[in-house]
Amino acid sequence: MNQTLWNRIEFSLLAAGVIIAGGLWGFVELSEIARDAAPHAFDTDILLFFREAGNPADPIGPLWMEEAMRDITALGSASVLIYITAITIIYLCMVRRWGPALFVFASVAGGQVLSSLLKLGIDRPRPDLVPHLAQVYTMSFPSGHAMLSAVTYLTLGALLARFLPGRAATVFVFGIAILTTVMVGISRVYLGVHWPSDVLAGWCAGFAWATLCWLVSRKLMKSDGEAQ
Repeated sequence: MNQTLWNRIEFSLLAAGVIIAGGLWGFVELSEIARDAAPHAFDTDILLFFREAGNPADPIGPLWMEEAMRDITALGSASVLIYITAITIIYLCMVRRWGPALFVFASVAGGQVLSSLLKLGIDRPRPDLVPHLAQVYTMSFPSGHAMLSAVTYLTLGALLARFLPGRAATVFVFGIAILTTVMVGISRVYLGVHWPSDVLAGWCAGFAWATLCWLVSRKLMKSDGEAQ
């Protein structure tokens, strides 16, 4: 049984390392695309795929789909993510779970700071190939919605996973976190406010950061347990 537990721990560490390394590699490669003066065919083709042929101002699908995409994109907005994070931290403090509360705060707040710094560092303008169907105020690369939804929902998923009864429940929670993150990213491209490479870079950075925070918190809580 101890050997089985050890194998699970080793697998989780290996998977975390792959996610972090893959995320960093993907972000670096995508940042090269973002620095090019002209948009790549990869970006323009996917962006135009979500618009009616010959009419880039009209998104594909019925009218309700456009409204649904605005609702979905709100799941990655700063106001919604701050609200979810705040009530989670408040609850954890109420039940005196200081370690998990600090983990959630550090992961999400650190992700927000990192996202802002990356936007300033790359300084990529928003797409002008199609009209925007949502208001935007910051630079384009990486997508803050994609990155911070990944950070927030994966962090909350990691927190919940500590209290779930079995593997199936854990897979379900992480599946919902990943699905929500993917839907938010797609909505940003559909609304024309991000290049696809912005969203991919946001996912890469978000997954890598959330995984790194999980590794650090796991190490710190393990050390606290050993000290006790």
